[in-house]
Amino acid sequence: MIARAPASRTGVPTDRASAAPSLTLLRYLDVVLVIASVPFVLLAGGPRYGYALGAGGWIVIRFAAELVKRRAWSARDTRTRSLLHLAAILGRVWLIAAVILLARFTGSNRDGIAAAIVVLVAFTVEFTIAVVLRRPLSAEAGGSR
Repeated sequence: MIARAPASRTGVPTDRASAAPSLTLLRYLDVVLVIASVPFVLLAGGPRYGYALGAGGWIVIRFAAELVKRRAWSARDTRTRSLLHLAAILGRVWLIAAVILLARFTGSNRDGIAAAIVVLVAFTVEFTIAVVLRRPLSAEAGGSR
């Protein structure tokens, strides 16, 4: 069970320092699951090359997109902020597609399918966690609507 910090009237935790360690683990649960599933893939005799490309690609692209998004939120110009967010979203899609295609054409059909499954499961976990942890829009905007 996840411990939550007391929330203010806007729904944002008032003590971010105490909520940070447990939320960080939850926020990166997709990466944890990708790494934790390595022994199962190896023991099951799954396509190792496809899994390695899918998992490695997902982790690298996930953190690269996170860095771009953080830079976007720290930008003062609205145009720069929106362009960086767009670059993070579209760049991530293209890079993940490239990783899956790379696994398929440098390996086998099974490798491409394995890479696609890894990415699909990791994305589903990341998206679900993002929806669960999402703050109300009024709290993100810094005021009420």
